[in-house]
Amino acid sequence: MTTTLGAVFRPQLAPERLRSVVRAADAAGLDELWLWEDCFREGGISTGAAALAWSERLRVGIGLLPVPLRNVAVTAMEAASLHRMFPGRPILGVGHGVQDWMGQVGVRVESPLTLLREHLRALRALLAGETVTTKGRYVALDDVTLDWPPPGPVDVLAGGMGPRTVRLTGEAADGTILTADTSAGGVRQACGLIREGRVAAGRDPDGHRVVVYLLTATGDGARERLEAELVAEGHAADAGLGVAGGARAVADAVRRLAESGADTVVLQPTGDEPDPEGFVRFAAEDVRPLLA
Repeated sequence: MTTTLGAVFRPQLAPERLRSVVRAADAAGLDELWLWEDCFREGGISTGAAALAWSERLRVGIGLLPVPLRNVAVTAMEAASLHRMFPGRPILGVGHGVQDWMGQVGVRVESPLTLLREHLRALRALLAGETVTTKGRYVALDDVTLDWPPPGPVDVLAGGMGPRTVRLTGEAADGTILTADTSAGGVRQACGLIREGRVAAGRDPDGHRVVVYLLTATGDGARERLEAELVAEGHAADAGLGVAGGARAVADAVRRLAESGADTVVLQPTGDEPDPEGFVRFAAEDVRPLLA
């Protein structure tokens, strides 16, 4: 199976930079461009809608929307609108969000796992066109139905890091998003947990998409930029995460993650990437052909 290749537009870039990166990715034939709703930088739905409108064929992932920030009905309405306006191209991911950020805005919950489970169940049901009445610990809906649900089935992905959350993504989501802190061995472990969750929920153990980010630096100073970012994120410079180098080195790193169970690998540039447009072209034109 061919690995899907994506790249991230990091929210350290100003929102007005998005258009040129989207157009470069679309013209180069990149499979997917991913966006983040990082506090307190850029909104996921607003940037996702703009990216979809500025492109013709590019699939756009939002990975991820923090569920404590969002009423599930609003998330469902926005997701359904994107799927109807741009069928087949949006990819929606939700997750816990960074707990410190959630605390800053007064929405941190006692049990993030419970909230994510309730949110996923309600969101997937609403997007399937169901009428939902539920009263959980955090999610409460009374006879809610979308007037404009997606015209067909759509997947909802969820982000996970800890083992309980990753297992939950198998149980309650249609796919899992893993951070760039995930090694090839970590992908294999995550796939095992996802399978456990799906089996426990009575779902097809193989019907699940796994997306993993890969911290990537290329061009001048690539190794130094990669190591500096790893250290800034609390890792050792030689932690064995990410890849620095040319297209062949990056393709080999992508292949290792794919062989461990990743269906989609999303190249994540360093926060100081000097040429974001060039980065998406590099992914599509230089790395992508080596994965065929």
